[in-house]
Amino acid sequence: MNKAITDGIVFMPPAFANGLNVWSSGDGTPGSPTYDGSGTGAYVPADADFGGCLEILKVDATQRLRYMGQTPLLPGCYLQIKARVKAISGPLPDVRIAAWAGGAGDVQVTGVVEQGPATQLSGYGTVHEITAIVGTGQRPGVDMPWGVEALYGHFGIDIDGANGAVVRVDDIEITDVTGVFLRNLISLVDVRDFGAVGDGVTDDSAAFEAADQAANGRRVFVPEGTYFLAQNTSMATEIDFEGTVTMPGDKMLLLTKSFDLPTYINAFGNEMLAFKKAFQALLNNSDHESLDMGGRKVSVTEPIDMAAAVPNRQSGFSTRRVIRNGQFDVQNSSAWDTETFTSVATYNPNDPTRLVNVANVANIPVGSLVQGSGVGREIYVRSKNEGAGEITLNAPIYDAAGTQTFTFLSFKYLLDFSGFSTLRKFGMEQIEFQCNGRSSAIRLAPSGSTFALANCFISRPKDRGITSIGTGCQGMLIDTCQFLSTEESFNVSDRKSIALNATANDVKLRHNRAVRFLHFAVLGGTNNMILGNHFFQGDSIPQGVRSPGLIMIGTYNSSTISGNYIDNCFIQWTNERDADPVYRAGFSFSSMAITDNIFYSSEVAPWFSYITIRPHGAGHFLNGVVVTGNKFRSTSGSINRVDQVDTSFASLNSYAHRNVMFENNTFHGVDQKVANPLRVTYSQGSASQAWSIQTAGELPFGGYARSCDAVTALGPLKNVFGLTTYATPYVELEQGASRDAINLRWPEAVSGEVSTLIRMES
Repeated sequence: MNKAITDGIVFMPPAFANGLNVWSSGDGTPGSPTYDGSGTGAYVPADADFGGCLEILKVDATQRLRYMGQTPLLPGCYLQIKARVKAISGPLPDVRIAAWAGGAGDVQVTGVVEQGPATQLSGYGTVHEITAIVGTGQRPGVDMPWGVEALYGHFGIDIDGANGAVVRVDDIEITDVTGVFLRNLISLVDVRDFGAVGDGVTDDSAAFEAADQAANGRRVFVPEGTYFLAQNTSMATEIDFEGTVTMPGDKMLLLTKSFDLPTYINAFGNEMLAFKKAFQALLNNSDHESLDMGGRKVSVTEPIDMAAAVPNRQSGFSTRRVIRNGQFDVQNSSAWDTETFTSVATYNPNDPTRLVNVANVANIPVGSLVQGSGVGREIYVRSKNEGAGEITLNAPIYDAAGTQTFTFLSFKYLLDFSGFSTLRKFGMEQIEFQCNGRSSAIRLAPSGSTFALANCFISRPKDRGITSIGTGCQGMLIDTCQFLSTEESFNVSDRKSIALNATANDVKLRHNRAVRFLHFAVLGGTNNMILGNHFFQGDSIPQGVRSPGLIMIGTYNSSTISGNYIDNCFIQWTNERDADPVYRAGFSFSSMAITDNIFYSSEVAPWFSYITIRPHGAGHFLNGVVVTGNKFRSTSGSINRVDQVDTSFASLNSYAHRNVMFENNTFHGVDQKVANPLRVTYSQGSASQAWSIQTAGELPFGGYARSCDAVTALGPLKNVFGLTTYATPYVELEQGASRDAINLRWPEAVSGEVSTLIRMES
């Protein structure tokens, strides 16, 4: 680049032969004295070395020569000032290039270097070439870096030493040498040309933004060095980093045209810090809805507090944002160690989500898992009030009235969103969370909606894959993800890790795969959709125990569980988050649909079942429950039945069931093939007025024979004389010790065969 050629700018001052009235013996500004008729300078027309030149008699401590014209200095432009001089007589002086730096309003720019390196003249008649380079940026080889405030200069030389020296000066040359400093890619704008220093101390924010404004379609280049940006800095052009930047934690670097994680890694030189700053920019930049990690792996040595990375957004964020296409790799560090706290606290079921009089409440981290007598699974500290000594829980607990010692486990998460008050419409796609058995993966914000995870791998989380400590899981979408346990080689009874939990409603789990966790999902809300997932939890122990794959919490639970492959685990439906779990009013266990799933098990104990209902209080019943189209299969040993009621706390009220559909399922390796309505075919060989028809325990969930939809004779009915009779029986319900049989009462003793439809509801 040469501005004299490209823009027609004239840098070269006039020759001395054109007159000395534009050559000042002062600073070169208007009104300063000139050499024209001064008596200390004269034009020599025919010097043997120079041709025409200026002869100066040194009479001042520093004898100055300045061109009075304003030679422009443009950002990114570098000028070389060259003077050929020789001593004629008198003391041999020092000579250097010198100038006066002018800024806006023709005011001198202070604090800049206005002299080049000095040259001692070595003898009379010996020609010396004196040079210096001036420019806006602090580059190697630039003698006088002036920054962007200087707009022009009055250039010339200074002569120092004893007075009486006579010196001749050839015509001064000023040329554009910017090309010396440019790389081959001439489309780069260097931040140093706009005053950036890169010493890690000087604030280079203004220089970066000035370069950005001047780029005009070119790329901004940040050369080697450490550039301190003390202010929020926004770059609207593409940018390349050879050097790195440092910033205060609350200041943002917004790279709107180079917004991807690799660029931020180049900018900050540290993967974790770069990710935090890129996430900070994502939530403060309206030009981008997503952060592309560019396939990069980020090595993580401590939990990433996502809210702390964006301090101006901690109150909440509700605009769609996505992070995609990368990997997090958890490194070994004590920062991942689980912290355990114990504290005495009091629980009152009338205030079902609060612990009061909590000792040492300040020590208990928000987001801790709560354990204690009568505490259900996946109960977390949602918030705390240290002044009042209170803790708010994410859900009620079922049997903890009074005062006891609770245990609080503070798991450490790779990405922790719990510092946000609210987070909505946030998603992550095509990301692998390599927890390496050292950390959990994701902790959600206490409130929010539609957190989405798609096509991701959560690999080997130490304790949890995804944790909801409040209602930040409302409408959560988990699609086509793999959850790979770090406890895959453990026996079921030794496992502790859980792939995910949710507290709020409307969760969608679709087409995921989960391998050998203690539980795949613990869901505490209603209206969930669990579709097309494969989760398996077996081990190699013959007739070993199995843990629930899905734990559905809440009596009215209008969730759909359909098209899943439920492998060596089961569905457990419980009301362990009812502060008063005894049935008093309402719909009870109702509205769930379990349809068209594959249930498979191998090497399990005969008492294993695929669907278990676990009431925590008396009086509950089934109300509008659908179990249809499922395929139940057990290999390497059959099981007794596919359904059961876990009576650890209470049993169901079999007198109150209503609207239960348990039909059109298939059974292999299952002894009791349950159904409702249950078709029972009965053959009476000898004539009798009372036929006792047993259901053999094949009504679901230990149901009673509460009604009979139909009795159909299969062939003729014969009386004691062998004659065909056309009789109709009446039905006696709830017969036998288990109340699951019926009696048919005929008007006379008959024999024959009938088909009956028996129901567990009235």
